[in-house]
Amino acid sequence: MPSIQTRDGVNLHVKDAGTGAPVILIHGWPLTGDMWEYQTVALLEAGYRVITYDRRGFGQSSHPIGPYDYDTFADDLATVIEELDLQGTTLVGFSMGGGEVARYLSRHGASRIARVALVASVVPFLLKTDDNPDGVDQSVFDGIDSAIRKDRFAFLTDFAKQFYGVGMLRKPVSDALLNWSFMLGIMASPIATLAAAKAWSTTDFRPDLAAFTVPTLVIHGSSDAAVPANVTGRRAAEAISGAQYIEYEGAPHGLFATEPDRLNRDLLNFLRG
Repeated sequence: MPSIQTRDGVNLHVKDAGTGAPVILIHGWPLTGDMWEYQTVALLEAGYRVITYDRRGFGQSSHPIGPYDYDTFADDLATVIEELDLQGTTLVGFSMGGGEVARYLSRHGASRIARVALVASVVPFLLKTDDNPDGVDQSVFDGIDSAIRKDRFAFLTDFAKQFYGVGMLRKPVSDALLNWSFMLGIMASPIATLAAAKAWSTTDFRPDLAAFTVPTLVIHGSSDAAVPANVTGRRAAEAISGAQYIEYEGAPHGLFATEPDRLNRDLLNFLRG
């Protein structure tokens, strides 16, 4: 089944392989479901059924003018789960994909869900406000918006380096992988790139945390410059009852590619209970 149509007529590009217990891997911004290449191979070889899909506006899914809000994203995820008739599913959300997990649970419940994992996730709330004083200042997100509007291609090139923690003295990924990430990023529509950035930077998921009633794993890198662990990962783990928290010392945001073997082991251990 290469595509699934949502309730408002958007086609989601879906990849579905394997025959074991289902795992849905939800991608981050501004990538596609293909970002999970390392995890997909490991999970399939371990006997799991692996489902990835491109979020609306990204990759090979339809590129509508909107809407691009988390209620819609969560409903799209629900459509994928329902159309594939999945039960006992594990949801793994990376970065903005963690927001889909949170909002799905609060809007649709956990009857089809066995467990969830938040990886370098934006949950519970990124934006600095009076009641979230340690969050990221709005000026940072305004700068991202301006840079995308000025030269989206230059922005994606520079952002990838921060994403994977590339610096003068550190290069945890190859130039080829940086180029691959750029290619995935430019597949998104510019409208979706802008609107989704607004969604993940401003949506407050704190009210959704009570809906985490299944086993939850939270993984975050201590050197995540894009989504700081002290604002998101640590707080999510503290707020979700019984959550297991694993912090990767020195890991950047894109730890699915910089620490793939460790992430694969931790996900498999979690899946096996």
